[in-house]
Amino acid sequence: MYEKISDYITYPKTFENYKWYKPILVLIITFIVMFILDALVFLVFNYTLGFEFIKNTFGGGYAGFNSAIGIIFVDLLIITIIPSLYIASKIVRDRPFSSYSSSRGGWNYRLYLKALIIPLVLYIIYAFIDAAVTGSKGTFQPSIAFLLVLFVVLPLQSIAEEYAFRGLIMQTLGSWFNIPVLAIILQTLIFTLGHQYNSIGLVEMIVLGLVLGFFAWKTNGIEVSSAMHTASNFSIGLSVMLGLRTSTSSPQLYSVLATVIFEIVLLVIMYYVGRKTNWFGEIPENNQNV
Repeated sequence: MYEKISDYITYPKTFENYKWYKPILVLIITFIVMFILDALVFLVFNYTLGFEFIKNTFGGGYAGFNSAIGIIFVDLLIITIIPSLYIASKIVRDRPFSSYSSSRGGWNYRLYLKALIIPLVLYIIYAFIDAAVTGSKGTFQPSIAFLLVLFVVLPLQSIAEEYAFRGLIMQTLGSWFNIPVLAIILQTLIFTLGHQYNSIGLVEMIVLGLVLGFFAWKTNGIEVSSAMHTASNFSIGLSVMLGLRTSTSSPQLYSVLATVIFEIVLLVIMYYVGRKTNWFGEIPENNQNV
């Protein structure tokens, strides 16, 4: 037995309390709650590490991601998206928070973990090949803080961005225009502008945004896109910890081209696997979603 799954991008329109303006209210309240939570994060880091740390982290662009504490600080500011959106959804009551996760009944942990395996392995292999070809550029700095970054902070940060861009933004645009492809393109542009790369680096973000939006659409949820996003960020964090690379806001042309090609190949592989393992189809009625 299979149940009919609603289209994820236009899913908000299926709820009785949906009104076109309510996503705007959710967005406003999400920003307000985020501002409060992020202010608390600022206060804690200002008290413990000082204002100079905060100024240097933000003033250095993505260079701030070359230390574990820098990653933790910046990513905590992003992770607050999750509780902020949850609170906003409870206040506006236009639709349940679980609808931002998927149109299949909420977040499917098994799907996320299964979808994480292939991109994680391939991203790590790619990182080591890139370091072997171009040479190591960073400093070897393993620590408990970096392990916390890799296994807790980066996954949560990646999932938080998926809730924001592929969830709130893409679903809102889909509910307004009722054209999934247009929603994917527009959220990609917003996703790209949210990253502080040079013009060449933004090309990489455009491709990544399109890929993640495509998988959120075709799998009717953000578990697979979150897994791919997590794998990407994990490999970057691992490379920085091992000294294979340094984070920068100005990637070179050859690096961007290589990454874009890799992301397209990964899209093909993941799409093929997804088709074979029913990530893209209807799901049994007794599926276990949370």
